[in-house]
Amino acid sequence: MNVATVFFYLFSAIMIASAFMVIAARNPVHSVLFLILAFVNASGLFLLMGAEFLAMILVVVYVGAVAVLFLFVVMMLDVDFAELKQGFLQYLPIGSVIGIVVAIELLLVMLGFTQSDAAIGAGAAPIQANMSNTEALGLVLYTKYVYLFQASGLVLLTAMIGAIVLTLRHKPDVKRQVIAEQNARTRAGAIEIKKAPSRAGV
Repeated sequence: MNVATVFFYLFSAIMIASAFMVIAARNPVHSVLFLILAFVNASGLFLLMGAEFLAMILVVVYVGAVAVLFLFVVMMLDVDFAELKQGFLQYLPIGSVIGIVVAIELLLVMLGFTQSDAAIGAGAAPIQANMSNTEALGLVLYTKYVYLFQASGLVLLTAMIGAIVLTLRHKPDVKRQVIAEQNARTRAGAIEIKKAPSRAGV
């Protein structure tokens, strides 16, 4: 057994155990932490397969953004999860039926899956021996699919601007900082000097 096989079994075992703890942990903060651990071990498996770009994206996007965002949201909202779990038994029958149906569908897909010999390697682009996976992917994205890549970036930019516009609310009674007015203030307009008589107080 070589080193790569040992690391494969190590990453796989930790990822499966952490994925189970995501749904088994009672504390939601612990669930998010186990989710981060599962993502990190999945990126290790991608590194063993030679897909370092997918491993980097998994760590940067999912661990660095999505999972940390979930963690902060769970910690800041302070949701009463005991109250949410009170109706668990009420929805257990319909949830069990849906789960069984989904499991049967997945089993039918797995058993009925066939792969054509002509389709193997038909859509694969040849990669030069001295070129890494990330470099080859960037070369394809910025040459052959550059317009589609830029269009997807514009779609994401539009979605981000739309989300900001829809969620931005200006309340009338909230004091907001106006930097231009602060920079334009002078000494005469900022302070007022008054002479109070002795022992009279202010």
